[in-house]
Amino acid sequence: MKLNEIIENVDILNIHRDFCADSNPEIYDIIYDSRKVISNCIFVCLSGSKIDAHEYVNEAISRGAVAVLVEKEISVDGAIIIRVKNTREALAKISAKFFGNPAEKLTTIGITGTKGKTTVSFMIKSILEESGNLCGLIGTTGAVYGGKTIKLENTTPESYEIQHHLSEMVKSGCKYAVLEASSIGLKDHRLDGFEFDVGVFTNFSHDHIGGVEHKDMREYLECKRLLFQKCNTGIVNFDDENASKIIENHSCEIQKFGMSEKSDYKVKNILLTKYGGKVGVKFDISGKLNMNDILVSVPGKFNAFNALAAASVCDVLGISSIYIRAGLKNISVKGRVEPVPCPDEYSIFIDYAHNAVSMNNVLSTLREYSPKRLVVLFGAGGNRPKIRRYEMGQTAGELADLSIITSDNPRYENPMDIIKDIEIGMKKTNGEYIIIPDRKDAIKYAIENAQQGDIIVLAGKGHEDYQEINGTKFPMDERVVVEDIFKKL
Repeated sequence: MKLNEIIENVDILNIHRDFCADSNPEIYDIIYDSRKVISNCIFVCLSGSKIDAHEYVNEAISRGAVAVLVEKEISVDGAIIIRVKNTREALAKISAKFFGNPAEKLTTIGITGTKGKTTVSFMIKSILEESGNLCGLIGTTGAVYGGKTIKLENTTPESYEIQHHLSEMVKSGCKYAVLEASSIGLKDHRLDGFEFDVGVFTNFSHDHIGGVEHKDMREYLECKRLLFQKCNTGIVNFDDENASKIIENHSCEIQKFGMSEKSDYKVKNILLTKYGGKVGVKFDISGKLNMNDILVSVPGKFNAFNALAAASVCDVLGISSIYIRAGLKNISVKGRVEPVPCPDEYSIFIDYAHNAVSMNNVLSTLREYSPKRLVVLFGAGGNRPKIRRYEMGQTAGELADLSIITSDNPRYENPMDIIKDIEIGMKKTNGEYIIIPDRKDAIKYAIENAQQGDIIVLAGKGHEDYQEINGTKFPMDERVVVEDIFKKL
């Protein structure tokens, strides 16, 4: 594709084509990492908290970049210099153009909120695929399409990666794409370059404040609000006290969901269910969609709200209630209170809970199902604040009947040092616990000592299929570990 075609939708402040043999070169790729520059590419200078790519312009040109996108005044020779106000915003626009505007060939759904983004995205995907339509997904668990999962560094990756994956979804036959729209992703223009058909707001609470994230709660909320300035229809949880602030300056049609009678989609008659070794939740929907006795095969009353969000989206998209019911019944969210096959006498779940708040959520949710014992197996990440370990230990000690303290991702720390920190919090409670440093041995102990009616939670790893030790990620998928243990019993 020619340079002039790629940049035609970009707001350019000025452009210098001096010293260039070709004023409109063929572009083979768009690169924002100077180490990956190839011949005949555009190099985009992104300014981050640690690295400013403007410092590597000469290196990029020497490697073959024929055009450079900047937001600062620079004076270099050997390439076309294009200055814009914001290179992140420009990157999104040129990436969309370079990949042929794939979002225009898909129905796109963006989901923002502090909690529930991953669960709601998988629920929507499950419903859409029950209806016979392929659906891709970009979020915490990776980019999911074409029968594969590609790992991502961020919940919402850079705009170039988003456009690349959307393009691949189109090639693989997807009709829909669901994206988790993180506040950082919205703040950094990663979701620019296209309009969402539907945007979803799940809820808002304290998170991602400080460091390189958001300076305060106001900025955090303002970034989430951006989604409703870039979608056609907004599906909003109006039970959340911040809902009205989220839709300030919105440019889309708004549909409300929640328990309130003012909601367009109302949830009612929420009932926890337990059958065999499985747990879930039943509820009814009224308003624009009327359905009774909907079963969701993931636990917790809050998942009735997540399911309502998914059902509202799919109803707006014209999906039959038959597929909504089937999709919610068959849903399984990798690493989010994910049930693992085991004897009906007890239940095992894998969950990503890796801090005190998420630990509290999952244990409190499962406690509502009145298990004989609530057993939690967990560790804590190395090279992370120690206070997390104290808090996790105390939370587990207060809520679980038995805690099995083990290793998580120790990274460059000694696992026993981390475990000792967890013990500090645990000893503030009367909670029973046992220490088994090797995680596989700890899981084996939990299974071999399971009692009828127990609920066992393997917390911390969730969707991860590795254990990080001294800079190396060793393969370890807890689903496989559990399966291997049962084969040997």
